[in-house]
Amino acid sequence: MAREVNATGRTPVNELNAANSVLNDLQPALQRLDTMLQAAVAAARLAYGPEAAADPYRGLYTGLGEVEKLLARQPGIPVLQNAAPELPLSESLGEQCRLKRLARAFQLSLFDLDLILVALAPELDLRYERLYAYLQDDVTRRRPSADLAFNLLCTSAEDKLARRRHLAATAPLTRHGLLSLLVDPQQVRPPLLAQYLKLDGQIISYLLAEDTLDARLTSFCQWAEPAATLAELPVGAELQQALPGLAMQARERRRSLRLHFQGPRGIGKRRVAEALAHLLEAPLLVADLARAPAAVEEFEAALTALLHAALLQEAVLYCTGIDVLLDERRIREHHELLARIERHQGMVILAGSQAWRRADANLAMQVVPFPALDSCERQTYLQRCLAASGVALAAAELDALAGRLQLTPEQISGTVADAVNLALWRATRTATGSDKAGNSQPTLAEFFTAARGQSDHHLRDLARKITPRYTWDDLVLPADELAQLHEICQQAKQRHIVYEQWGFGRKLALGKGLNVLFSGPPGTGKTMAGDVIANELSLTLYKIDLSQVVSKYIGETEKNLERIFTAAQNTNAILFFDEADALFGKRSEVRDAHDRYANIEVGYLLQKMEEYEGVAILATNLRAHMDDAFVRRMHAIVEFQFPDEMLRRRIWEVVFPREAPLAEDVDFAVLAREVKLAGGNIRNIALTAAFYAADAGETIGMSHLLRAARREHQKIGRTWNDVK
Repeated sequence: MAREVNATGRTPVNELNAANSVLNDLQPALQRLDTMLQAAVAAARLAYGPEAAADPYRGLYTGLGEVEKLLARQPGIPVLQNAAPELPLSESLGEQCRLKRLARAFQLSLFDLDLILVALAPELDLRYERLYAYLQDDVTRRRPSADLAFNLLCTSAEDKLARRRHLAATAPLTRHGLLSLLVDPQQVRPPLLAQYLKLDGQIISYLLAEDTLDARLTSFCQWAEPAATLAELPVGAELQQALPGLAMQARERRRSLRLHFQGPRGIGKRRVAEALAHLLEAPLLVADLARAPAAVEEFEAALTALLHAALLQEAVLYCTGIDVLLDERRIREHHELLARIERHQGMVILAGSQAWRRADANLAMQVVPFPALDSCERQTYLQRCLAASGVALAAAELDALAGRLQLTPEQISGTVADAVNLALWRATRTATGSDKAGNSQPTLAEFFTAARGQSDHHLRDLARKITPRYTWDDLVLPADELAQLHEICQQAKQRHIVYEQWGFGRKLALGKGLNVLFSGPPGTGKTMAGDVIANELSLTLYKIDLSQVVSKYIGETEKNLERIFTAAQNTNAILFFDEADALFGKRSEVRDAHDRYANIEVGYLLQKMEEYEGVAILATNLRAHMDDAFVRRMHAIVEFQFPDEMLRRRIWEVVFPREAPLAEDVDFAVLAREVKLAGGNIRNIALTAAFYAADAGETIGMSHLLRAARREHQKIGRTWNDVK
């Protein structure tokens, strides 16, 4: 039979035990409070007169007799001073009591704890409200005021005056937001003594063992259950050795530890934080600052509750989404966060993809970089995920998948899960009657499809996705240009061996990607060649029209390029920059500010290209406009020449699908000789002719092709005579 469990994750039995523990811990202090209140009631009877208790309008008006009593009283003397012998209330608390743990966390004095007890009592029993109203000689004042608390807890006028510092703005109680002073709405700017004591709701919940997230935190925080160890995670030996030492040393010396985990999303930063919390046997409080309240006041209130929760539960605090606060519009929240963390006693981990800027604060922060996994680390973790899913890959397939795709641990585990689902769907869809289960073992193609799905979404809003459909058989080029394209694919496939295993990566600070330039007239096959390369490498092709990226407004072109390359870093895709001459033209001699800025744009692009480690293909119609600095940064330059007659014939032969019906009179030799157009135009002619034939209910014949050829010439502004 399943046990009943509530939203806190605790069973009713555990809740009763927690409540019983709270009452047992507070019982001695509450008994002393009751004794004090009993003495205070006797003192109040003398001070207010025996008729005060019977007056239903007590506190609502002031009679002449009461005025005389008030004038006879010495200024500042605690009215209820008979309660003094029971002080301090908190002296009887055990060291493991939550109230004492609160005192240690926020460095509170015994008098601070007594103030908290006075304010906490009505949360346990409403009879204290009625007692407080009587002791304040006012039936409407059911909350303890500062004056009542001082009258109960102070022994003299001097003591009462000195204790005001415990409610000052810089005092621990108010500075940490544990206790606030409420003003009666009927009074305008009342004195301190007339203001009410109100405990923060989070502190009340903690003291009463209601260990749930504060309402200010539920939208962006959660408690995590640390389980994994660092040895089980795909992190380098340096992190596995250094981080546990730092964490254990900080705990033994009772020192704060602040870490900044810097690395791409999905690299495993949170799982490392979980492993550290597991090592310290501490809970992990996870806060996504990207989802925190945006309004400054709400953010600061939530930040107070967040740090309180971590401190009270002695938890490791893990804050992700820190990059959001680097925006200029949220700089105030960013500085407030750093200032609060600087004062926080405990372990805090900030996680983001951007580098830590030490100029932001004097905060002592240990930066922990999380570099992308190399191919060996990816392969090891991939094998672990495959084994956990009961899936096997051949050694060559494993090497291809891990070497060609730069995946994070999160993406690797997602790839395996998605590939298993793809295989199951395929097996169910293609199963026969005798084999209803089918072959549900994922293929390499399904693994590549699943991997693309893990990262392709980063570029969807910035570029046009092209699903590769062409193969080498569709591409008609001279032998040397075709060989160059094969070499480009070979470099992409073997880069992990050359750069990582053979050590060439250590010799290169930049330029580890593969930058290729395709130049040639329109329609000569540049886009198709990019499609073929993407198909060969099992990668997605994203086409970016640079004529749309370039902006006339200063700085906008760089922002557009920054967004593209930033998104591409997390995407296993080929970038195909079309109309590259819109930006990559020959850098001009500087004659005015506009020329100077145009050169800055080109220089910025060259910088981003060198930093980018993926495959980037740049297509231009005007090779002559490229300057030497740009050409030098290309790993390969492929010239797409206008096809001669022999190449045009081959294009005609491969342009028609196998299913297309061709008439016997179609003469590819004649078409190649007479139609002197590039491959893109030939494709248009073939497609237009197919529509002519389909409309006439005929097979595709020479008449349809010649008619379509004439229309294509008209479209590009050229005259052409039909072949007789």
